[in-house]
Amino acid sequence: MPPARKRLRSYDHDTIRAAVLAQFGHVRQAVESLTPEQLALPTRLGDWTVRELSAHIAMTSGLIARYVTLPEPERADVALLDWPFATVTAAGQVDEDTRAFAADQEPAELFARVAARIGELLPAVPADRLVPMRFGGMRLGDFLVTRTVELIVHTDDLNAATGLEIPYDRKALAACTRLLADALAVKAPGASTEVRIPPFAVVQCIEGPRHTRGTPPNVVETDPLTWIRLATGRTGWREAVDAARVSASGERADLGRLLPILG
Repeated sequence: MPPARKRLRSYDHDTIRAAVLAQFGHVRQAVESLTPEQLALPTRLGDWTVRELSAHIAMTSGLIARYVTLPEPERADVALLDWPFATVTAAGQVDEDTRAFAADQEPAELFARVAARIGELLPAVPADRLVPMRFGGMRLGDFLVTRTVELIVHTDDLNAATGLEIPYDRKALAACTRLLADALAVKAPGASTEVRIPPFAVVQCIEGPRHTRGTPPNVVETDPLTWIRLATGRTGWREAVDAARVSASGERADLGRLLPILG
């Protein structure tokens, strides 16, 4: 793996921990209400049904408890901003693991089991504890930020598949938005274009003349959920612009070639 990428912002561990637990609780409540017919509905994730999607959310959240009970790695190999670019390499294994997990128990039972484990273990573990996640050693604090992405993105997938309105914890939504925005700045470094995702994030990216004062010549602005859908390939750039969910002005304001960020 290349040298760890420099983080662009810090996250308060207690805030992120509370956000992860809150969003997991929102999804658990919704999953417990799903009927067999709803669990069989298709999703926008290939041939996964709502059952597989629900199991995936429980599985990826349950990794928190699994990792903190394993021996601590000797070093941190993976920085927070490495994670968005590493996920695509594990897509096949994640699919296989999800299907096996979905076959293990009913989704409501999976969520109850995971809730008990992370509720018991997570409050006692400090942010700097290293965990042996899929791509190498990583700080627990950073790993929890990645769980906000998993939870928010897949909450949106569940809402799209079922028609439910599962709430988005504000702090989890903020962390997810910020991490994916910072990943864009890493993918296309520069300062010619300003990307605004109010109220959570502003980043500069793309090589070109540097903006110093006044209104930047190249500006992209959108809301958090649209940004998350763009960054994860749930929505296409042209589709979002044509639907006026994104405003883009300036010759370097077309982000289409840079998206999606998360595979």
